[in-house]
Amino acid sequence: MPGVPAPRDPVLFKAACPECRSRFELSAGSLRLAIGASHRTTFYTFTCPECGSAVRKPAGERIIELLTGGGVRTLRLHSTV
Repeated sequence: MPGVPAPRDPVLFKAACPECRSRFELSAGSLRLAIGASHRTTFYTFTCPECGSAVRKPAGERIIELLTGGGVRTLRLHSTV
């Protein structure tokens, strides 16, 4: 129908677990992004679907752009100075 956007396939992100070395794809709902005041406090997290490990990885500008564009929930961390 004209004017109705076509349904999009869900976005999947490739990821790997540093514990069990598995490689897999995750939906946006399986990831969380935290944006802090520095590179040390900006990261994304997920739970490995293979071994259940909690994984935390740094997120640079390009990763932030990809994750937010793909619908990953974002938490902005604020400093209390």
